[in-house]
Amino acid sequence: MESVTGMLDRIGCGFLVLNREKKVLEWNTAAQSTFERQGDAAGTATELTAALRRLVANVQTNFLPGSLSWVVIRSTDDRPVVLNEGGVITPDGTSIVALLDRENRSSANPQTLQKMFGLTSAETQLAMRLAQGDAPLEIARSWRLSRTTIRSQLASLFAKTETKRQGELVALLGRISVLP
Repeated sequence: MESVTGMLDRIGCGFLVLNREKKVLEWNTAAQSTFERQGDAAGTATELTAALRRLVANVQTNFLPGSLSWVVIRSTDDRPVVLNEGGVITPDGTSIVALLDRENRSSANPQTLQKMFGLTSAETQLAMRLAQGDAPLEIARSWRLSRTTIRSQLASLFAKTETKRQGELVALLGRISVLP
């Protein structure tokens, strides 16, 4: 179980560990943050149990002992999507609920990016902003730099990361976000 919860924590995914009675035993800060963004109190196991029940109240689901379930939180106005994984994850009858909040984005570690690709500080900051969804023109304006400077840094980013398009670079940065 620790390997599964560790992996979920590392990729920025919230998780709850439930006992056979579907009460929360363990959780991570990403799970707390997810429920707090939904407007729920999430400081204790009791509050998290109640928040989970409210979240899935209108969705047909069954968190089976020993299973892993994914709850994709679509928006505050829409019902979540629940996916259940078969197989025994935990032999003691606990289950793990992974919370995937589409609003929450994890980002790559800037030091990891610099080490992996030999990026400068400016290139690293540009990569981080692009990964957040900012457009190069917006970045140029906010940093009070010319478009030419940003384009030059972007070209260097493409070369160093061996990517050809901004979308490809952002996808790579998303995959790297799971690294320490």
